[in-house]
Amino acid sequence: MTTQERRDRERAQRRQVIVSAARELAEAEGWESVTTRRLADCIEYSQPVLYSHFEGKVAIVTAVALEGFGELSATLRNARKTAGSPDAEPRAVASAYLEFARANPALYEAMFTLTVDLPFAQSDAPAPGHAGFVELCEALAPLAGGRDLETFTEVVWSALHGLATLSQAGRLRPDFHDERLLMIVDQLGTGRA
Repeated sequence: MTTQERRDRERAQRRQVIVSAARELAEAEGWESVTTRRLADCIEYSQPVLYSHFEGKVAIVTAVALEGFGELSATLRNARKTAGSPDAEPRAVASAYLEFARANPALYEAMFTLTVDLPFAQSDAPAPGHAGFVELCEALAPLAGGRDLETFTEVVWSALHGLATLSQAGRLRPDFHDERLLMIVDQLGTGRA
């Protein structure tokens, strides 16, 4: 291994330590607690070291969000592949999406609520985010009927995001989670052409 390769590997490891620490701190105390000073103290790096990897908090949140999109894509792909049948995929994927949001509230917030420096719904959108959207499209394709699949998926995604966000905020009755999920999936198929 050359000196440059070793430096690059060490730099990538430091970057991952920063991202992991930000994520852990956010999950434990919320994103308002994640500051460069606090991160530097937590991981025992100087603030200049953090700034050599990230321009500031938005860049750190963006890196966390990208990591989350990769995890969400894998979660949705696994749910789709293990659903048992194409008819079972929409509910399995919807359920996996909501469980991901519930289990990772700060990560989900970084991905979908906080300001990040990522393009969405564009050709230059990051691959991990696009991969998650593709998994949703694949699972929902049987329900789209004659409707435009991407638009249909955006509407379903919006409904799932609404459920996830309202549930996290304690705005929905927790005992009716399964009923809401079933209603969404049942309603999706009613507009098939």
